[in-house]
Amino acid sequence: MLNMDFNQRVVVETAQAPWVASPASGVWRKPLEKAQAESGWTTSIVRYDAGSAFKTHTHPQGEEIFVLEGVFSDETGDYPAGSYLRNPPGSAHAPFSKDGCVLFVKLDHFRAGDDATVRIQTQDHSWLPGYGGLMVMPLHSFETENTALVKWPADEVFQPHRHYGGEEIVVLSGVFQDEHGAYPKHTWMRSPHLSQHHPFVTEPTVILVKTGHLPL
Repeated sequence: MLNMDFNQRVVVETAQAPWVASPASGVWRKPLEKAQAESGWTTSIVRYDAGSAFKTHTHPQGEEIFVLEGVFSDETGDYPAGSYLRNPPGSAHAPFSKDGCVLFVKLDHFRAGDDATVRIQTQDHSWLPGYGGLMVMPLHSFETENTALVKWPADEVFQPHRHYGGEEIVVLSGVFQDEHGAYPKHTWMRSPHLSQHHPFVTEPTVILVKTGHLPL
């Protein structure tokens, strides 16, 4: 197991973490959370080398993907950087990448009844006004779980707040900060249920954020 105590705050600067080979040739991973070796609740950064592919496989409890770099593909289409995908429990596909890509992937964590298939190319979606100068792009909601992109202008400060059901962030650009530290591009962090922080930025920053999804 890896980082499966959801009462613990975890921060990983994934740019500094080593790549680990997957069962598929040319597909590499940086594990962030892992319940079991090749099944169960899993969160990873995944890299497909150019021309690599993964054999057809099923997602017993769903798969969630955000394309960080390159173009990710499967039999349903081609998904460039910025694409957000949800494959519901029981779905299957045979993914590949013609020219290579890097993904943020979460496996086997969907709640019962969360069975929507989602395909969002965020480059084509509009931002909505948020708190202060923030801009928000909602991606998915189910029960208490909410996933969105949040765009921060330089020198923006958010109000102190608590995370019911926890919070998970991937820094997509810029440097996200709070009273605990500064988190550069592609840092992944997970904060437990009812944790609190006071975030801010000093430069334009975009984050992928998920709240309300951790087991209580």
